[in-house]
Amino acid sequence: MRVFVTGASGWIGSAVVPELVGAGHQVTGLARSDASAGALARAGAQVRRGTLDDLDILRAGAAESDGVIHLAFKHDIAFSGGFEAAADADRRAVEALGDALKGSGRPLVIASGTLGVAPGGVATERDGAGGRGNEPGAAALPGGGLRGRMGTALLTLSLASHGVRSSVVRLPPTVHGEGDPGFMAVLVGIARQKGVSGHVGDGSNRWPATHRLDAAHLFRLALEKAPAGSVLHAVAEEGVPIRAVAEVIGHHLDLPVVSVAAEEASAHFGWLGGVVGADSPASSAVTRDLLGWRPVQPGLLDDLGKGHYFS
Repeated sequence: MRVFVTGASGWIGSAVVPELVGAGHQVTGLARSDASAGALARAGAQVRRGTLDDLDILRAGAAESDGVIHLAFKHDIAFSGGFEAAADADRRAVEALGDALKGSGRPLVIASGTLGVAPGGVATERDGAGGRGNEPGAAALPGGGLRGRMGTALLTLSLASHGVRSSVVRLPPTVHGEGDPGFMAVLVGIARQKGVSGHVGDGSNRWPATHRLDAAHLFRLALEKAPAGSVLHAVAEEGVPIRAVAEVIGHHLDLPVVSVAAEEASAHFGWLGGVVGADSPASSAVTRDLLGWRPVQPGLLDDLGKGHYFS
């Protein structure tokens, strides 16, 4: 297949592109910089220059492809007070990609998240995939940003009734691995800065997790064979207690492990304070049965234990 990938040089995209190339697909990646273009070329992909705001370029890339994987998101502004603007840009991009694919039967796979999908329970692929406006947990972020991103996922699913083989891959809050710039790296940095490795309350709250190579494999499976309108969970581990994460970080940095009161979480963890205390386990049983996905990479605690987060 000729596959157009946005976010192709990002943390997950840089694993998805080799996964696709290795399976014999021809990949064209969206690149907004010379560095991104060079990385894509070295990975064996062709390059289309542009950004998420270049909607005509997105439409052209989708129209010329046999399928699209949309991974790009404006993370640089999302977690510095601009989550709603990032979510709005994401929706416009998906609308453009969907317009180009309508009536074609070709796949459109987008990335979303498990966080906030089923507060108080274990999120499954069936949660949060109903009628528009019924997204559970949508108020979890200020300004409706999470609501907007969930709405984009629902928009993607609705394209199934317009001749697009659309699917949504929900990612856990931590997609880990060597070189990870995400939440785990941030927690390590905060521990170094504060001189303690913290968790909120008793630290029994759980985060689902997956290794980025396992996530990349699921994106390929979704592209190749996910039925139209599928919600998929890239969840290798249903829920890792954050206290256990804090203990591994404390061990490697030789720092005490401490409890942080919920009302002090924002002061201690900064922008991460709003989610580090969340209990948000998620299942991937439906995804495994549907696509035969079987994670094989190390789990989160084992990956942290390898030491690359601390070098």
